[in-house]
Amino acid sequence: MVSRRLFLATSSLLGGLSVVKTAGAADSEHSQMLHQGGNRVVGSVDHDRNGFSPSELLTEWETGTVSILPDGRTLREFHITAVDVELEIAPGVMFPAWTYNGRVPGPSLRATESDVIRIHFSNSGTHPHTMHFHGIHSARMDGVPGAGHVEPGEKFTYEFDAKPFGCHLYHCHSFPLKRHIHKGLYGAFVIDPDPEKHPEHEQIARSRLLGTTENGRWQELIMVMNAFDTSFDDENEFYAVNTIPFAYMDNAIQVKRNTPVRIYLVNVTEFDPINSFHLHGNFFNYYDHGTTLTPTLNTVDTIMQCQAQRGIIEFSFADHETGLYMFHAHQSEFAELGWMANFEVV
Repeated sequence: MVSRRLFLATSSLLGGLSVVKTAGAADSEHSQMLHQGGNRVVGSVDHDRNGFSPSELLTEWETGTVSILPDGRTLREFHITAVDVELEIAPGVMFPAWTYNGRVPGPSLRATESDVIRIHFSNSGTHPHTMHFHGIHSARMDGVPGAGHVEPGEKFTYEFDAKPFGCHLYHCHSFPLKRHIHKGLYGAFVIDPDPEKHPEHEQIARSRLLGTTENGRWQELIMVMNAFDTSFDDENEFYAVNTIPFAYMDNAIQVKRNTPVRIYLVNVTEFDPINSFHLHGNFFNYYDHGTTLTPTLNTVDTIMQCQAQRGIIEFSFADHETGLYMFHAHQSEFAELGWMANFEVV
């Protein structure tokens, strides 16, 4: 088998049009996908067939079912099912995914600090799975073998308090771990700060609390950086934000010039030790893990994340002219294989 990197290097010497062979599974027939100009896919993905679109994933929060417990605390319940689904991750390229609720990434869960979180997890897949949440919880709720490990056809209920506030994630922690994550079992998990608990930064906290007037003044976006090894040789052929390569190039993310932007950025890329985010023509503030109400980095245009690292990015185009502003991974290979996008400032 010729390695992906050697194949891409060789094909680049042959001209501006290269053919990349991929496979939907190790023993399936290879399909073809064309790249124009070295890094643009031909055709489009059938989002209706997949059951989700990258544009919808940007702003789609799952806030669960809310009720009040006898002690006055807020209970927030979610229903998640692991299911095997074949997804079209690039034009004509099918991938045998393991998913939460039939999509990759899984539902973007959102709660408020100190809520009681109850996750009703069912495994309708063909392998054992778990849900491991990055946050604070007891050992028996850790979502690892021996603590919330769910066999096919079985169920488990995870329960814990929502803390700390921030930008987090969840993923399957069954083994082999790299296969369960790479196949698609991951998603964003955001805990908004309770403004009453942070009087010294109450207005900032309110701006992050979903549903408040202050929060409505922001354009909030969810971006999960991921990649896909379609030939199952532990090297990725496609890179993306929210699964579909180049999804936001032709369908640029429209933002209003006078509306500040907040991105919840999570990296779950497998087989590569690091991923990154670079914004053209602008700088941003960064909150590592989202667990502070003041920036951990000020006025930067590039940040790096290892797998499972995450954070909040905030910026504005208020002083800019309208037009297209690119953003992408600043590993050129990742960008040329799909992790490249545009904001359209209007």
